[in-house]
Amino acid sequence: MEEKVFETKKDMVEYSIRTAYRKKIWSKFMKAIKDFDLIQDGDKIAVGVSGGKDSLLLSKLFQELKKDRSKNFEVAFISMNPGFGSMDLEQFKVNLEELGIPCEIFDANVWEIAFESSPDSPCFLCAKMRRGVLYNKVEELGYNKLALGHHFDDMVETAMINMFYAGTVKTMIPKVKSTSGKMELIRPLIYIKEQDIINFTKKNEIA
Repeated sequence: MEEKVFETKKDMVEYSIRTAYRKKIWSKFMKAIKDFDLIQDGDKIAVGVSGGKDSLLLSKLFQELKKDRSKNFEVAFISMNPGFGSMDLEQFKVNLEELGIPCEIFDANVWEIAFESSPDSPCFLCAKMRRGVLYNKVEELGYNKLALGHHFDDMVETAMINMFYAGTVKTMIPKVKSTSGKMELIRPLIYIKEQDIINFTKKNEIA
């Protein structure tokens, strides 16, 4: 059987979602949306793009969903630069261009602030600040939902950490109100296993 040739990486990735990874990725994405009623007609959804494999896949899945018109919603892709080095940022932009993801990147130098405020544990503070800045930005832009790239393994890991270190049975849930109550956070990758995302990323040569 002759191997299919693609003109662009974008074409290869989109074909892969609908064929080789239809069962392990696309179908599970659609099942999560249906099971947890993650998208309603009229929604304005911002997809949070960190630049990692999970958020890049999530962006492509939303683009594919938009194409089939089964849901009537608006979607935009947004990323916060917390102070990445120029090389990291350039690679991120290359990935966005190759994959055909029109993403708005805004600067928020939270890494420097977190390091100055908490030099012994800047990562924890930085993560907390990044969430707050991103949520505020999404609300300012008028979106009612923020889609995040947490997958099945993230959910399990969070549950285990809470059980062993906090003594509680809590984990990430697929849909939850933000702390301000002005928007909802949704996690459409919640059924998708990390290894399948890794395999998808390698297969499509996403750096």
